[in-house]
Amino acid sequence: MRILFMGTPDFARANLQALCDKGMEVVGVVTPQDKPKGRGLTLTPCDVKKYALEKGLPVYQPLTLKDGAFLDTLKELDPELIVVVAYGKILPKYVLDYPKYGCINGHASILPEYRGAAPIQRAIIDGKTETGVSIQRMDIGIDTGDVICVEKVTIEPSDDFEAVHDKLAVASSKGLLKAVQLLSDGKATYTPQGDEFTYAEKITKDDCYIDFNGAVNDVHNRIRGLSPIPLSFTRTADGKVLKIVKAHISDKSANGKIGEVVFLDSSIHVKCKDGVIALDIIVPEGKGRMNARDLINGRKIAVGDILG
Repeated sequence: MRILFMGTPDFARANLQALCDKGMEVVGVVTPQDKPKGRGLTLTPCDVKKYALEKGLPVYQPLTLKDGAFLDTLKELDPELIVVVAYGKILPKYVLDYPKYGCINGHASILPEYRGAAPIQRAIIDGKTETGVSIQRMDIGIDTGDVICVEKVTIEPSDDFEAVHDKLAVASSKGLLKAVQLLSDGKATYTPQGDEFTYAEKITKDDCYIDFNGAVNDVHNRIRGLSPIPLSFTRTADGKVLKIVKAHISDKSANGKIGEVVFLDSSIHVKCKDGVIALDIIVPEGKGRMNARDLINGRKIAVGDILG
């Protein structure tokens, strides 16, 4: 089966690697344009492009797919299947309709739950204990296609975004290979998603702000759902931003005010609505990542301070 792959970040790279490791015929790789990064604004390729070049695969970086802009290349490559994983662009109908076996997509949720841009973060923030990857046959909607197969993973209480992301990258690769084999064998079935769904909105700065007036479990879920990127944050008593990399639910009890630092040891223990959250690893404004104890030893925080 002649496969054209479309993707961008490390999550997608793992899927492309799975196809290559399985010896499948990848006729080309489509990625976005290189982006300027660093102080020198050096044009830098995405993870998928880096891997494709290492493997000697043809790479295409069209500015747009609209209005038939990619049709000539599509005819030249003549793929029988297009695999899309975290590509970041909406595919026009002429692209969706071209391959014999259609276009399939690996989406990081158990569809129809968490369609959209931030399914992993939203699942953790919402306190889910399970998520997965759905391999779907793409249509003109956003994550609305019929589902071919699903690979589920467990979200452990201590898992952050990075941990769940890595689990899902493995699950996505497994599901993708399964779906391609089913399509090749003519055994694929397509399950409609139905009309009831939830949508995972893109993470904004407002999502990153920690409200200590919430339940301690909700505060913990928000912190781990946004770590290591983009990171949740609060403000110290003097108004400086304090980003939180890692925290745990404290066994301390306290009657302080909401957001009050009630105890200091190797962590900063902060009063929430129904418990205490312990901040373990932090990024103070203008500083690098550090253990909470370093901030405490530097006398930059004290019992009685109000965060938020």
